[in-house]
Amino acid sequence: MALEYSEKVMDHFLHPRNVGEIEKADASGTVGNPVCGDIMKMDLKIEDGIIKDAKFKTFGCGSAIATSSMATEMIIGKTVDEALVLTNKAVAEALDGLPPIKMHCSILAEQAVKTALKKYFEEHDMMTPERAAQFKILDEEEEEESSVYRSKRAEYMNEQKDLMQNK
Repeated sequence: MALEYSEKVMDHFLHPRNVGEIEKADASGTVGNPVCGDIMKMDLKIEDGIIKDAKFKTFGCGSAIATSSMATEMIIGKTVDEALVLTNKAVAEALDGLPPIKMHCSILAEQAVKTALKKYFEEHDMMTPERAAQFKILDEEEEEESSVYRSKRAEYMNEQKDLMQNK
């Protein structure tokens, strides 16, 4: 059974936007899913509270690449607070939908953006209770994981990070 993908998903998979890394990025976030093997790294260039550039490197399926690409397009030019409210559903809708079995890719895209922004807010002493509430998707995932799973996930993420840096 073949999965049905929208034209936008196919376009962002075959012609991804904003691929690469930002030298001296102001924020960077790496997330992954050890079950499917996808890993996303998102770099942000932020000036005066506005995301001037976003680049990604994704090791994963076509949907993972497409959602990473779309997420960068959705946040470039936005303020950090506008980017902070990005949701996986918004990414999937911007791509005219994803097959249900691939929705986890849009979750990773949201998590990559939010992981980078969380580090940015913490490093610049800009975290507020309102902003912290937007990182719930990152906390919920951690609460659901067992300690064994977290340990394996950390090991996997470190291996994948090393692979991404050597490419």
